[in-house]
Amino acid sequence: MAGGARVRPRFRLMSSPARWALWTSARPRWVVFVLASEAIAIGVTVASLLAEPGTGHDLRWFPILLVMGIAQAEMSRRIERVRRWMGGQTHINVTSVWYLAGVVLLSPGWAVVLAAALYLHLWFRVWRHVRTRPAHRVVASTAWAMLSCWGAAFVLHITGLGGLAGTPAAGIRGSAVVLVAALVFELVNLVGAAAGIYLYTEQRSLTDLVGTWGDNALELVTLCLGGLTATALVYQPILVLMIYPPLLLLHRHVLIKQLEAAVATDEKTGLFNNAGWHHIASRELDRAKRSSGTLAIFMVDIDHFKKINDTYGHLAGDAVLKAVAATINRSVRDYDSVGRFGGEEFVVLLPDIATPDVGEVAERVRHAVTQLAVPLGDDSLTTIKGLSVSVGTAIYPTAGTALDRLIHVADTALLHAKRSGRNRVSHADGDITAAETNGRTQVGIRSLGA
Repeated sequence: MAGGARVRPRFRLMSSPARWALWTSARPRWVVFVLASEAIAIGVTVASLLAEPGTGHDLRWFPILLVMGIAQAEMSRRIERVRRWMGGQTHINVTSVWYLAGVVLLSPGWAVVLAAALYLHLWFRVWRHVRTRPAHRVVASTAWAMLSCWGAAFVLHITGLGGLAGTPAAGIRGSAVVLVAALVFELVNLVGAAAGIYLYTEQRSLTDLVGTWGDNALELVTLCLGGLTATALVYQPILVLMIYPPLLLLHRHVLIKQLEAAVATDEKTGLFNNAGWHHIASRELDRAKRSSGTLAIFMVDIDHFKKINDTYGHLAGDAVLKAVAATINRSVRDYDSVGRFGGEEFVVLLPDIATPDVGEVAERVRHAVTQLAVPLGDDSLTTIKGLSVSVGTAIYPTAGTALDRLIHVADTALLHAKRSGRNRVSHADGDITAAETNGRTQVGIRSLGA
C-alpha cells in the first residue's frame, strides 16, 4: 500500500460494537430493551447449559441441525442477500425451520446455541454486506430468536412433554410436542419483534408491528416445515432431504413478494408510488360501484416546500417529505392507502367512509403536520418547524364516478385551498357542471380554514 498504510479487515470495523450506529441514531429505550433482551438470552443460555450440559440427543442432533441449517443458508445466500438489501419483512425469517426443529429435539440451552450459531453464520456470510442489516439490528434479532427458542424448549420441559426424540411415532404426544413448541416460539418471537419495532420506529399500526396476514402465513409455513423436519429426522431420516426443495422455493417466493411490493413503492417515502396507488384505487372504486358504497380521495400538498429546499437544502427537504408521509399515514386508518403523487404532493384513498367523517379525517391530517418538528440530522441540532399542508377532497359518487375525475376534482379543491391562504382543507361539494371555463371544469368548493 502507498505510504505503508494498513487497511483493517472490513469485518472488524463492522463487528466493533463501539462503531455501531445505534449509539447515536437509535432511541435510548430501544437500546435498553435490546441490551436487556441480550442479557436475558445469555443468562438463560448459560444457566441452561450448566444445569444440563448435554445429553446424548443433544450431541447427536445439534451437529446435524447446524450442518443442515448452514447448507440451506448457503444454497439461498444470494436470494437472502437481495431480500435483505430490499428491506422489509425483517421479522419473518425462514431460518425458523431449524429453530423449531432444534426446540423439539434439543435441550433448552442447546436449542438457544443453535439459533445463535445460525444467526452468526448468516451475519458473516450474508448480512454484514447489506446496508439494511446493521450489526445492532442483527444482535437484537438474535436475542429474540434465542429467547423464542429457550421459551419454547422451557415450556416443553416444565409441562413434561419433553422432546420429540424417543416419542412413539403413532402417539399423540409427538404432535402435542410440535404444536406447543410452535405456538410458544411464535408468541415469544412476535412479542419481542413487535416491541422492538415499536420502540425503534414508534409505529403503532398492527401491520407495522406484527406484519401482514401474508407475512405471518409465511412464518406459519416455516414452522410447519420445522415440525416436519424434526419428525422426519426422528422417524424417517432419509425423508429430511425432501425439506430442501419446498424451503428453497418458499425463500424465492418471499423474494418475489418483496419485488412486487418494491414495484409499487416510492423509494424515498415508503408510500405507494403512482402506479401502486392507482392499482389499489381502481380496485377499491370497482368494489364501491358493485356494492353501492362510498370512498374519498385526498390530495395533500406541502406548503412552501421549495422554500424549505432553498433554505435548508435538498437533504432536509427529503427528511421533511419522509416525516410528512409518515404523519399522513399515521393520521388515517390502517386500511386507507397513501401514495406519493409526485414532488411534494400526496394522494390518499379512504374506502367505505361516511361523508361527515371526511372533513374530520382531513383536518386530522392537516393538524398533525402542523405539530411536526423535523430534525436536520446534522450537528447543528436544528429542527424544521411550522410545516403545513393544504388538502383537497373529493367523494365518490358525488364528485364523479371515474378515478381520473375524482383525482381531478380533489386536485381542483387542493388548488382552491392553496389560493385561499394554504394550511386549510377544501372540499368539493359535488356541484360539478358540464361547462368549462378556460379549459377548467367548474367545481363547487367549500374551504375550511386553519
